[in-house]
Amino acid sequence: MDAKSKKSNMKTKLEMGDNNFENNIYKNIMLSKYSWFGLGGPAEILFKPESKEELSSFLNKFKKINEDINIIGAGSNTLIRDGGVKGITIKLSSKFSHIKMLSENVVEVGAATLDRKLASYAIENSITNFEFLSCIPGSIGGGIIMNTGCYGYDISKILISIEVIDYSGNIKTIKNTDINFYYRGCDLPKNLIILSAKLQGKLSNKEAIEKKQTELIAVKKKSQPSRTKTCGSTFKNLKDKKAWELIKESNCDKMQVGDAQISDKHCNFFVNKGKATAKEIEELIQKVKKKVLQETGVNLELEIKIIGI
Repeated sequence: MDAKSKKSNMKTKLEMGDNNFENNIYKNIMLSKYSWFGLGGPAEILFKPESKEELSSFLNKFKKINEDINIIGAGSNTLIRDGGVKGITIKLSSKFSHIKMLSENVVEVGAATLDRKLASYAIENSITNFEFLSCIPGSIGGGIIMNTGCYGYDISKILISIEVIDYSGNIKTIKNTDINFYYRGCDLPKNLIILSAKLQGKLSNKEAIEKKQTELIAVKKKSQPSRTKTCGSTFKNLKDKKAWELIKESNCDKMQVGDAQISDKHCNFFVNKGKATAKEIEELIQKVKKKVLQETGVNLELEIKIIGI
């Protein structure tokens, strides 16, 4: 069966209701509401599972259809192209946003749980080393994939293990020690979806934790834009140089393409000033990337993820 026939077969199954997921499958729904840029075309198929069992059944049913699968989380670091996303897009529903205390300093967290929510929960339970998460706008699942962090902290340092599901619907647990984490990434296979994670902090004084978290948030507010359509740091930092420094040194900090602009507050933050298109954001990214390479010899690597057509 060729790719076109497989795609038609998938659509026929979905349209005929030959599954148990019809209430959680959406066709041609705009993805702009799932991106912090407020941009993005339609998803050919969007699936929002209510449980890991439902997700497993869905993946097992369609594993023989050679479709692209894209996973979207909080949308805080994803640029979705104007043409939308072909194939299957999966976004975990709110049912995957939960926190459970396993012991006095160990928690189990659903992959769709927002980082800030976990940081607040940790304060209430006097657990430290989670404070940096209050400055991260994403969710736990995506944070583990990209080893999110800031101000000298990252999520790999508090991770015990993760529960994942592969694209065939098989569920398993992976220990932290079996994952190679590095700056803004890890070596987890691309065909895995994180379902939940176990994280460990240290017991501490609640007032001291609140003070530490407040200080981190203050630093962030002073140096980074807020209440604007942005997806955070656009490019990864180098070991010996910050991306924003290279952008500024290359005189790129005032560049813009239409309503796609660079933040006045932090030039590694690209923003949609109101009517930008995803194409304009991407053009600005490429424009800056090219100029920095010409001026410094450094080929900047994207930190944000770009998906779609």
